[in-house]
Amino acid sequence: MSSLSNTTTWMVEGNVRVKPKLRLVCFPYAGGGASLYRQWQAAMPQGVQVCAVQLPGRENRIAHPPLARLDEVIPALGRAMEPYCDTPFAFFGHSLGAKIAFELARTLRRDKGLEPRHLLVSGARAPHIPEPSPMHQLSDQAFIDGLRRYSAMPEEVLQNRDLMQLFLPVLRADFSIDETYAFQEEAPLACPITAFGGSEDHEADRQELLAWDDYTTASFACHIFPGDHFFIKTAQKAVVRAVTQIIDPAASPAS
Repeated sequence: MSSLSNTTTWMVEGNVRVKPKLRLVCFPYAGGGASLYRQWQAAMPQGVQVCAVQLPGRENRIAHPPLARLDEVIPALGRAMEPYCDTPFAFFGHSLGAKIAFELARTLRRDKGLEPRHLLVSGARAPHIPEPSPMHQLSDQAFIDGLRRYSAMPEEVLQNRDLMQLFLPVLRADFSIDETYAFQEEAPLACPITAFGGSEDHEADRQELLAWDDYTTASFACHIFPGDHFFIKTAQKAVVRAVTQIIDPAASPAS
C-alpha cells in the first residue's frame, strides 16, 4: 500500500502523524511520476515528510497537458511550494528532476530568500553541461530508438504502438524541458549539495557529478551506487538509506 496519499495538484504527500520538522520534496526523472517515491516515506526518520512532485500529464494528472519548457514548470512549481515553505525543506531530484530541483532552489532564493536545507542531485550532470544528443525533435521512431539507450522501458513496451502513443507526449515534453534548458550564471547556493551516481551510468559520469561542487558555498559530497542510470530503482534501499542519513541532521532545528 502506498505511503503517499494526501494529494494536491502538484504534490503527493506522505502520511505523517505529526507536523513535520522537514519536508523532503522529490522530483522524478523524465516520464516518471510521484509513484517513484511511494516507498520512501516508510523509511524516513521521524519528523520527515516526503512530498513527491507530480508534473502534469502522468498518473493522477494524465488529463493535464504536459509542459515542455522549464520556464513553464518553475513558476508553477514555485506557486505550488508556497504552502510548504512554513517548514524547512530539502530537495531530491533524479536526472531531469535534479535540474528542476536546482532551478526551483535558485528561484525560491531570488523570490523568497529561502533555500533548501540540502540539495540532493541524482543521475544528473552539473547544470552547465549540455545534453550531448538531443532527442525531443526526432521522429517518433527515432525518438523510441533513442530511449533504448536508457534501458528504462521494456522492449515489449517500446514495440507496442498503442502504449507508446500514450507515453510519447509526456516523454517528448520532458526531454524538451531538459534539452532546451539554457543555464544562466548565478551565485552558488548556500545549502550543501550531495550528488548520487550509478557506477555504470553513461548519462552522468563521475566527473560530471563532481562538477556540482561549483554550485554550493557549503559542503559537497558524491556517492556512487551500483547500477546504470536507473540505480535509483535497482539500488533503491541503498539510495534511501543514504538519503535518510543525509537529511536526518537537516531535520533538526537550525542553530
